[in-house]
Amino acid sequence: MPEYSNYVSHLECGLTGESDYKPATLHGLSRAGRPLLVRYDLEAMRSKLDRNEIWARPGGFWKWRELLPVQKSENVIALGEDDTPLITCPTLARDLGVSGEIIIKDEGRLPTGSFKARGLALAVSMAKELGLKSLAMPTNGNAGSAMAAYATRAGMESYIFCPDDTPDVNVQEIALQGGKVWRVNGLINDCGKIVGEGKEAMGWFDLSTLKEPYRIEGKKTMGLELAAQLGWDVPDVIFYPTGGGTGLIGMWKAFAEMEALGWIGSRRPRMVAVQATGCAPIVKAYEDGERHAELWQDAHTCASGIRVPVAVGDFLILDAVRESGGFAIAVDDDKIEAARLEIGAAEGVLVCPEGAATYAAYKQALKDGRVGATDRVVLFNCGNGLKYDMPDIAASLNRHEPINYNDLKK
Repeated sequence: MPEYSNYVSHLECGLTGESDYKPATLHGLSRAGRPLLVRYDLEAMRSKLDRNEIWARPGGFWKWRELLPVQKSENVIALGEDDTPLITCPTLARDLGVSGEIIIKDEGRLPTGSFKARGLALAVSMAKELGLKSLAMPTNGNAGSAMAAYATRAGMESYIFCPDDTPDVNVQEIALQGGKVWRVNGLINDCGKIVGEGKEAMGWFDLSTLKEPYRIEGKKTMGLELAAQLGWDVPDVIFYPTGGGTGLIGMWKAFAEMEALGWIGSRRPRMVAVQATGCAPIVKAYEDGERHAELWQDAHTCASGIRVPVAVGDFLILDAVRESGGFAIAVDDDKIEAARLEIGAAEGVLVCPEGAATYAAYKQALKDGRVGATDRVVLFNCGNGLKYDMPDIAASLNRHEPINYNDLKK
């Protein structure tokens, strides 16, 4: 891999704006206990970078190297990343009676089968560049798999803690990809406490969502890639499954950086944070007019990836939603499961529950008028549907006598 110019200027606190955090230095949270954001010399980049030349490069999200913090190519940890497709859904649009495009961005095509590969590839690569040897994180499943894979590839130890009801497939894939994994009697925030309390005793670095600066940078590549795929334009609305919210925050950051570079105009998509009714702290804070969300009690949903009772970057999620003219919305589990079936039957696309939640939210928002029938919407499917339990709906004939083919038409 060739070397690329690095334009990181500094890091700043996402809450206070305090900007005296040096690049190429190990950072966790800011002194205010909030996420740090990487800043770039965008003026210098504007005169030197051509968006189309960058977009023509191979390498998936690694093609955006000048807009990423990794300085040396020897520290880039790659597992065969590629751009994820945009899948139009004309049958769903027809059935709903809308003229606007419904587009699924299928992040399940990435290594380890989820969009977590973007953030963890960047975080692990930066960990390597900064000389770390041992990493730890809490996970609801997919993030742990991604960290285990990239950490193993980088020759690092990974310690991963997940709720006790995490699907077996996630726990097993973490272990198979070299991670040390434990089930915890609690939710992801309880797992996070173990990681935080074990730092001194174990010497690991905490790679929890937004507790270090670089997972955002990986997730922002979704925004860069989406704009390029749409001919350097943005959709009217983005529906994003929101737990910790790193991707929503990252995309909002990407759109601002692209405008500063002259790659896109000032128009922005309306950002919609999608949660489940059983765990909707961001939705409650949005509806209450608050900038910070309270801990959600008794969190539960079939979409475990968005079962995050409290997010350290809550204010960044809510800022992006409000600045964009978007909203936060919660959907019931039964609607999530119905949406998963509907998408598969209509379009042949197998989505994860979190991805299905975005379609359920779109239908709900369409009905109540928060989105229009002419809007071009992008729904983020964040994981490969094959990694999740599926309902037993397959029609079968378990018999040995001759088949009556007329029965198959029923």
